[in-house]
Amino acid sequence: MADWAPVFIGLVLFILLSPGLLFQIPGKGRMVEFGNFQTSGISILVHAVIYFALIAILILAVNVHVFLG
Repeated sequence: MADWAPVFIGLVLFILLSPGLLFQIPGKGRMVEFGNFQTSGISILVHAVIYFALIAILILAVNVHVFLG
């Protein structure tokens, strides 16, 4: 049986943390902007750090597993 948790968690976090899709930290005019569909280099870096922290916590520390079949 394969562990599908990293795949599902990575996919959901990638969709939710795409800069400019739902929110952007830091925004162009404010600290947080919602749904502006724009991005910058610093916001990509911030979202990548948040993504890495959340995926590391969920997969390594909380030890989430999903087995199918």
